[in-house]
Amino acid sequence: MSANYQTIAADIDNGVLIVTLNRPEQMNAFNVQMADELEHVFAWADQAPEVGAIIVTGAGKAFCAGMDLDVPGKVFGLNETLSPSLEDVRARMDAPEIARGVRDTGGRVALSIFECSKPVIGAINGAAVGIGATMLLPMDIRLASQTARVGFVFSKIGITPEACSTWFLPRIVGVSRALEWFYSGEILSAQAAYEAGLVRDLVAPEQLLPTALKLARSFVDERSAVSTALIRQMIYRNAALPHPRAAHEVESLAVFYTSKGDGKEGVQAFLEKRKPRFVTQTPTDLPDFYRAWTK
Repeated sequence: MSANYQTIAADIDNGVLIVTLNRPEQMNAFNVQMADELEHVFAWADQAPEVGAIIVTGAGKAFCAGMDLDVPGKVFGLNETLSPSLEDVRARMDAPEIARGVRDTGGRVALSIFECSKPVIGAINGAAVGIGATMLLPMDIRLASQTARVGFVFSKIGITPEACSTWFLPRIVGVSRALEWFYSGEILSAQAAYEAGLVRDLVAPEQLLPTALKLARSFVDERSAVSTALIRQMIYRNAALPHPRAAHEVESLAVFYTSKGDGKEGVQAFLEKRKPRFVTQTPTDLPDFYRAWTK
């Protein structure tokens, strides 16, 4: 890809996009520019047929040490002259003065990950604190180095959780544990994060990226891109619906359209005892209902 990023690196490895938080001298501390670049790379990947899955990791010894508190002036990049209401945010979310002056930058990143149609794996290579922890939550699977640390430290600096983490974290570890972690701001060991179900596996540091790549390729190789995109959004969106009937509505359309597309090849390959040759791409071959449903 041709984007000239300053705070991240983005490289494609055999269909897997590896996004690296790339401010190692600052322990990959997060700033507004990094938020913009992450938002951009996920929007690009969503529309890129050559990307089948995404891995996010950090350069150097840290994943992300949280917000860069050494930035002069307004650390969070917000316009403190405003007095926004909930209605302002709801009705004018994308208006420049709200988008750039009120909305939390981590939330913009989290929503761009949520809205992406490709599987996302977090490879936590070191400290993941504050936004470094919360940006991991909309990722589908998290792998951690045995030396990693995770901290939801907002209470320690007198602010509240962000990056849509109050939506994601209780769904991953449960309400009681999410509250405990947010209240205490405790720095968790990799083992504690694993035992709570926040991360899937603990991996030796030198094996973290190879393990993440192997997992990512299992989502890409001999898999239908359209099926995968639909599965990702169905799980996140349908699990939050108040009645299973609403999930049934979406699932009916998803099965209907995939059975007309890659499903035919999948069934034929099964009957012929061979590997499937799926040809659909995202986003071009997503069914028409997808855009209206996800927006």
